[in-house]
Formats: sequence, structure tokens, C-alpha cells
Amino acid sequence: MRPSPPSGGGGSSPCRTCRRAGAREAARMTQSLAPTAVRRPAVRLSRPRRVLRTVAVLSCLPYLGLKTAWVAGSHVGIPHGSGLLDDRVGMAVINGLSVLLDSAVIVLALLLTRPWGLRVPAWLPAFPVWVATGLLAPIMAGFPAQLVVKAFGGGSAPGAEHEPFLHGWVFTVVYSGFILQGLALGALFVLYARDRWGHVWRGRVWELPVGVVGPAHRALAVAAAVLALPPLTLHVLWACGVDAGLSAGRAADRGGDFYVLEAVFVAFLVAAVAGGHLLAFRSLPALPVWVPLGLAWTGSGAVACWGGWLSLAPLGGVEDLADRPTPLMNLAYAGQMLVGLLVAAIGAYCFAERSARAVRRAV
Repeated sequence: MRPSPPSGGGGSSPCRTCRRAGAREAARMTQSLAPTAVRRPAVRLSRPRRVLRTVAVLSCLPYLGLKTAWVAGSHVGIPHGSGLLDDRVGMAVINGLSVLLDSAVIVLALLLTRPWGLRVPAWLPAFPVWVATGLLAPIMAGFPAQLVVKAFGGGSAPGAEHEPFLHGWVFTVVYSGFILQGLALGALFVLYARDRWGHVWRGRVWELPVGVVGPAHRALAVAAAVLALPPLTLHVLWACGVDAGLSAGRAADRGGDFYVLEAVFVAFLVAAVAGGHLLAFRSLPALPVWVPLGLAWTGSGAVACWGGWLSLAPLGGVEDLADRPTPLMNLAYAGQMLVGLLVAAIGAYCFAERSARAVRRAV
């Protein structure tokens, strides 16, 4: 047998070897745990998030209360002779759908602030928040502008003889609640997206991935721009005072509120097309990624969801033929929906591709 080398201090070398092995094992464990920590961030339910969640929930109550009362047969806020009272069944259907949509805000407020919200599939919070953004953003932009126009005496249509279909206080209460919902829910979603997808909207446009479907996305962006021309032209004409294509009732009721709303639709159509173009063609490469993503997200949601909502509105019981949408009005609403869906598809791919690449790099 070969004699063993001297231990040099009563076995200190084996101890040093054990310590080195333990350090290497600890380092390997730390490296193996790091990707999991990145993929599963924790929700920090801070005081601001609690306040925002409370505001989002409480701001839903006035709208839900009114809609529930109307479904139950109450006429609170509805003047005598209003067209809303002509078709009880249609009104109940539309109001029931409205209750479901606004109740989803409460569910979203919980999802965006609870730990289980980070474990749900990505589409589950993204799609309803996109819809909520699309429905609330035009109100948040348009209602304050309408108040300013009214303050300068330009709110009502001159010489309008139609009875109002709702009392004025209903709009103030409901739209104020919508604005609070939009602000609170938007802030909560930004915080949620920062925790879960912060890597997706950081960086510059030139860093966006160019995959094999790049030409398809450019084709979608061009198609969205072409399809946006008819509704954009109509909304510009209507915002400038032209009544071509409007129903007789809508043309007679035009006032400052109408012109502000048409200008808002023009702005969101331009935002949707611009966001899709920037994402598909990688133009303005030094621009932060969150700018085109934000334009595509907000613009596509606004034009698609409001186009769909205005298309469904006649189901609520509009009996007067003068108030029914004309073919050109329906063309504008359908065009908006198509543009919004095309731009949303471009943004969804960019989002999914960047997220998948980040996961591959982490693994």
C-alpha cells in the first residue's frame, strides 16, 4: 500500500475540500432557483394598490345600481316619453349585458392585486383589460372635453326638440364613475404588467424581434390603414359638421357633445393605425417600445370595442326610424372593429414573441 500524504494539521485539508464542495453546491442551487424567481414574481399588495382596488370597486356601484334598477323595472333617471321605455325586453338585454361588463371590473381589480392573479394564463387578464381600456378610454378623453365645451355654451344642439332619453345627472354620475374606474384599473394594470411582463415593454423599437411572420404583420398593418380610411373619413366629416350618412335623428341632435365624440373617434383611429405601423415596420427605431405598444393597445381597444358597442346599441329598443343607424354609420362601426382587431393581432404577436424569448433566455 502507498502511504497516504501527511494531513498537514490534523485533517484540515479534507475540511477545506468539504467547504469548497459545499460552496459549489450552494452556488448551483442559487443558480437553479434564479430563473424560477424571475418567472414567478410576487405581488406586493402595498397601500397604494389597496387604495386603487377600493376606488375601482366603489366606482362601479353607481352604474351597477342604476342598471340593476332599470332591469328590475325602475324608471329612475329616465324621463317620461324616453325612447328607452318603448322596448322593455331590449332594454333589459342591453342593461343586463352592461351589468356583466361592469361587474368584470371588480373581478379584474381582485385579479390584478392578488397572488393568484400572476398564475393565471396571460390571455385571461389581458383580454378583459383590453376591452375595459377600449370602452373607458374614449369616455375618459371625451367627457371632460364635453364639459369644457358645455362651459362655453356649446353642449346642446341648437333648436333640438327631442325629449332627452336620460336625465342630465345620470351622465354626470355614471361617467364620473367610469373615469375613476379607468384611472384606478389602468394604474393597477400597469403595476401588474410591470411585475409580470416588465421585460416586454422595455427597450427600443429596433430591439423588437423580426420573425418569419414579419411580412404578414406588415400586410396586416397596411390592411388596417386601408380599412381605416372609410370610418376615418366619415368621422372627420361628421366632426366638421357634415351630416352626410347620419340618421335624421342623429343629425338633428348634433351639438358640442356630438362633435367632441367624433373627434375622439378620429384620434383613436389614428392612434391604432400608427401603433400598428410602428410595430410592423419598425419605423422610428429609437422610440421606446412602450409608445407603439401603448398606441396599439389603447387605439385598437377603443375603435374595436366602441365599434362593436355602437353596432349592438340598436338592439336596446330604438323604435324611431329616424334614430336607427344608416348604412354609412354601420360601415363606420364595422370598419372600426376590423381595424381594431387587425392592430390588436399585431400587438399580441409582438407581446407573445418578446415574452417567449425572455423565457428562453431565462432557461
